[in-house]
Amino acid sequence: MPLIRLLIILAAAIGCAAIASAQDGSKVESKLDVIIKKLDKIEKNTAPKADAPAAAVAPAPVATAAKAEIEAVQLNLNLVWMVLTGALVFFMQAGFAMVELGFARAKNSINIIMKNFLDFCISALVFMFLGFGLMFGTSAGGWIGTDSFWLSSHAADDSLWAFWFFQVVFAGTACTIVSGAMAERTKFVGYLIYAGLLAAIVYPLGGHWAWGSFGGSFGVGGAKGWLENLGFVDFAGSTVVHGCGGACALAGILVVGARHGRFAKDGTPRLIAGHNIPIAALGVFILWFGWFGFNAGSTLLGNGTIGRIAVNTTIAPAAAALSAMISMWFVQGRPDVGITLNGSLGGAVGVTACCANISPASAFVVGLIAGIITTVATIALERLQIDDAVGAVPVHLCNGWWGTLCVALFDQAGFNAQKLGVQALGTFSVTACAFVICLGIFKLVDMLVGLRASDTEQIDGLDFAEHAANAYPDFHTTEQA
Repeated sequence: MPLIRLLIILAAAIGCAAIASAQDGSKVESKLDVIIKKLDKIEKNTAPKADAPAAAVAPAPVATAAKAEIEAVQLNLNLVWMVLTGALVFFMQAGFAMVELGFARAKNSINIIMKNFLDFCISALVFMFLGFGLMFGTSAGGWIGTDSFWLSSHAADDSLWAFWFFQVVFAGTACTIVSGAMAERTKFVGYLIYAGLLAAIVYPLGGHWAWGSFGGSFGVGGAKGWLENLGFVDFAGSTVVHGCGGACALAGILVVGARHGRFAKDGTPRLIAGHNIPIAALGVFILWFGWFGFNAGSTLLGNGTIGRIAVNTTIAPAAAALSAMISMWFVQGRPDVGITLNGSLGGAVGVTACCANISPASAFVVGLIAGIITTVATIALERLQIDDAVGAVPVHLCNGWWGTLCVALFDQAGFNAQKLGVQALGTFSVTACAFVICLGIFKLVDMLVGLRASDTEQIDGLDFAEHAANAYPDFHTTEQA
């Protein structure tokens, strides 16, 4: 601006000199003063103001700072989201306990509560020392993690802690699925040994195959597991969590055998009614509530994607409860409360793997079929004389398979046969591996410390036999009243 001002003044001076002989000198000076004043006014209006925003002077640094601040807020929101939804998943432990408690007999109530309480306590400890590293540590060829077994060196505000917390509650969920299936005839010590081995080794193994790279954003591992490399998708764990837990439950049932009196000598099934169906229903409500954290929390991000995931997690269990009720109503001529409750859980398991990549309309179909699968699988197990006390295998294993395949079957991006093949390979590999390993674990535990309670202990109730206590001291709770 000063250079332009100088040129204008020189031009005006030359013009004034040319007409100086025809006009009075004072008039020429007056015209020059007017020109200079106008230039002063223009400069004053165009100069940056002292109180102008810093962005008007130096926009680039301010924009960078604002972006950094937004990213910091988003990161903190993500961490809060992981801890909050992890707490919801932790609350599912209470739901599992209530479902198993309600579907079992009163004389085993303390034993059930002890198992559901302590399997999480054990899971948390072994997952810290061993399981987390096997699942998310530096990968050995995509098969298993090899480090990050003890995390005490990380700073107090490291984002890794929120990630670890969200993962440990999933390990606890996989572990406690087995408790209900083997209820009312499993020795307490044998169950605790199994719980430690599942959370330390079995669950992390399949988890590394499918989710091995997930710790990379939090400073551990980062390489993909072999299934993940193939394109296998299990968003929140239809296979990794529920299929694994259901496969271990089936292995445990086969080793421990049926409850005393569950089948007649000719194989005819006998009903063993649960002692508190309202408590079981409360447990299902708690599980459904926790499932919003289970599925929506698996984004690991507090953003807009959580909304549709929550909707799908509402639609599928609702549809499954209706289809399970109607299908069993058709079979036995009356609506059954147990299958209705389990149907909703089957729908929740079914939508767990695919909740992020399907529409609510597809979630409705996923749920309808999941409810029918729950009914058919429950009837099939009974006819095979396989005693699943709470229906864990139909709910978690069968619908874990179904939900994992639904990732390809109902993908909004379109059906892809190759992707369906990868999904089938993934769910078979994880569940078959879990079944084989747990079958070996249960047989070893049975040989070393014993797994099955005696018929006398089962008749008296495991509360008395294992804990010398009675959950309902004012009532008779054994068959030898």
